[in-house]
Amino acid sequence: MPVVSECGVWRKFAVVALACLFVGQVRAAGDEVQEAAAAKALLEKAVAHYREVGDKALAEFSRQGEYVDGERYVFVTDTSGVMLASGGPSVVLIGRDVSSVLDPELQKGFKEVLTTPESAGIQQSEYRWKNQNDGKVERKRVYFQRIGNRVLAVGYYLPRASPEQAKALLAKASRALEQDEDGTIKAINDLKGGFLQDDLYVFVVNVDTRRYVAHGTNLRLVNTDFSKVKDPEGKPVGIPMLDMIKKQPEGEYEYRWRNPVTGKIEHKHAYMRKVGDFLVAVGYYNG
Repeated sequence: MPVVSECGVWRKFAVVALACLFVGQVRAAGDEVQEAAAAKALLEKAVAHYREVGDKALAEFSRQGEYVDGERYVFVTDTSGVMLASGGPSVVLIGRDVSSVLDPELQKGFKEVLTTPESAGIQQSEYRWKNQNDGKVERKRVYFQRIGNRVLAVGYYLPRASPEQAKALLAKASRALEQDEDGTIKAINDLKGGFLQDDLYVFVVNVDTRRYVAHGTNLRLVNTDFSKVKDPEGKPVGIPMLDMIKKQPEGEYEYRWRNPVTGKIEHKHAYMRKVGDFLVAVGYYNG
């Protein structure tokens, strides 16, 4: 009977784990490519129809039909910002100046869209909008094209944040803690201090007291014992992460946790780093 060394077992485990992670990332990337292609195709179809029949198309765009594809739908404004047609929830805004319901940052981007020349062809922009499926404000990418004094557009909600975005947020939080410990902890707990990006958030634990000092989505966890944290199936989360960061300056840990955007229990891959007396972590969800 062949003897398998412990090293060999762990090597095989690592290969399988990396393969699963890679497949998850490729699937997410593939989903976004498909969403983008479908949104552009629907916009191109709408533009061609509008060029053919003009404003007669506005009524068609506002009905449930061939210009609505799942969560994707055509909407149209004039260059003054008035909504003229929509096949989605924004149908309630028809006849209104859309800029009146936008926050200041989005108003600025909207004005840039309205001044885009017709010769520019299909353009794209990104903003945050309420997803009617889950009631949460999420990132949305929109493809748009100006035709005369009309702007036709189709958008789609962006998938989960990527591993690269999680690493970038961790680096940002780590630098900020090194420069201003108290201010950064306050900003993370403020939930609006730049450390909450869709389903990405930062949490900070004092490695000596083992207690949370900051959490990007759940302030009730602040001052609670991180070492007692377990996933929904009872698997320890806090202890292995604390043990790992005591032995090395950086690490990664996989567990299951509730996604604050989807509200579902999903697999989460956390990147963590030791900064002074703190364990700083950011994780991304991979379904």
